[in-house]
Amino acid sequence: MIYGLTYLGVIHTLISLVAVFAALISFVRYKGIVANSTLGRTYIWTTVFTCLTGFGIFQHGGFGKPHVLGILTLLVLGLAWLADQRKFGAKSAAVSTVSYSLTFLFHMIPAVTETSTRLPLGAPLLSSAEAPELKTVTGVMFLLFLIGVVLQLRRLKKGAASGLAAA
Repeated sequence: MIYGLTYLGVIHTLISLVAVFAALISFVRYKGIVANSTLGRTYIWTTVFTCLTGFGIFQHGGFGKPHVLGILTLLVLGLAWLADQRKFGAKSAAVSTVSYSLTFLFHMIPAVTETSTRLPLGAPLLSSAEAPELKTVTGVMFLLFLIGVVLQLRRLKKGAASGLAAA
C-alpha cells in the first residue's frame, strides 16, 4: 500500500489526475471540454478508465456510492457521446456541454472527499466521508458547476446567434 492506497488505487488516482488536469486545461483553453480536441479525448478516455479502475476498489467495504457515481459518470459520458453524434438535433451542443461539465463535477466529488479524508498523512483535514463540511464543499462545487454551465450555454447561444461555431 502507498499512502493507504492499494496498487489499483494508485493507478486509479493517477489516471483520474490526468483526466482532471486535461479538463482544467480544456476549460481554460476552450471554455469547456471539447470532445474532438486532444484534451477532450484525453479527458474522455481517462474518465472512462478512472471509472473502470474504480469498480475494482472496495476500500470502504463492498459496492457503494463511489461505484454508483462511476456508473452514473459512464452513463452521462454516453449521453455526451450521443449529443456529439447530433442525436439531439439543435440541442446537441448544449447536451454535450452540460454532460461533460457534469462528469467533471463527478470527478471532483470523490477527489475532494478522498483528499480531505487522507491528507495530510496522519492528520487528515476531515475525519470521514460523512463529515458535514463535505456537504458544504459539495454544495459549493455544485454551485460552481451551475455557474459554469450557464456561462458555457450563454457562449453557445451567442456563438449560434452570430453564426460562429462554438469550440
